[in-house]
Amino acid sequence: MNFDLLDRYGVKMLEGLLVTGQLVSVAVILGGLLAFPIAMARLSNSRILNALSYAYVYFFRGTPLLGQLFLVYYGAGQFREALDASGMWWLFREAYYCALLTFTLNTAAYQAEILRGAILAVPSGQWEAARSMGMSSFAIYRKVVLPQAYITALRPLGNEIILMIKGSAVASIVTVFELMGTTRLAFARSFDFQVYLWAAILYLIIVESMRRIWDMLEQNITKHLRQTS
Repeated sequence: MNFDLLDRYGVKMLEGLLVTGQLVSVAVILGGLLAFPIAMARLSNSRILNALSYAYVYFFRGTPLLGQLFLVYYGAGQFREALDASGMWWLFREAYYCALLTFTLNTAAYQAEILRGAILAVPSGQWEAARSMGMSSFAIYRKVVLPQAYITALRPLGNEIILMIKGSAVASIVTVFELMGTTRLAFARSFDFQVYLWAAILYLIIVESMRRIWDMLEQNITKHLRQTS
């Protein structure tokens, strides 16, 4: 253990860990908000909405996250004049915001498919019973379908968050100093491979913490199901 190296770069790596947490948490929340209308469009009878949402999901699930980040970060520069004119260049000129946008769009595609599958998993009898009571489609979704669907989707959503935590390391490629970015900087200055071991341990800690938190959340939400069974 190189304590001198730890003294020099330990705080920086913890700051990078905070950036990672911030980046992932904001992306997951925004992605979750975006995932709902995409999932509804995937379930829609409209051919146009269905085709557009399918193309979106197909692209972001079928291409690597790193490639998507490069398209946003480097590709936006090709349209600088148009972005400047629209007042959007402030977003695309910053590596952090480009990474946040990419992660949001990527996780939205995965969350949309998770939610769509969970909605389809709700038994048809639930729909029929709600309709027989005279409930509107909006009320059926809000009071019957979505509460059950989100319980079904809880575990896959937790896995998606963990994948985003690990996938966030690609942000370091475009000079975002999250955990992996600060680790690469520390290695470039010290040439001590030990810093990557510390980064791996920090990733393990945050992933394991997330897993335990999600387990407690799932147990709390599904407590009534275990009692009735």
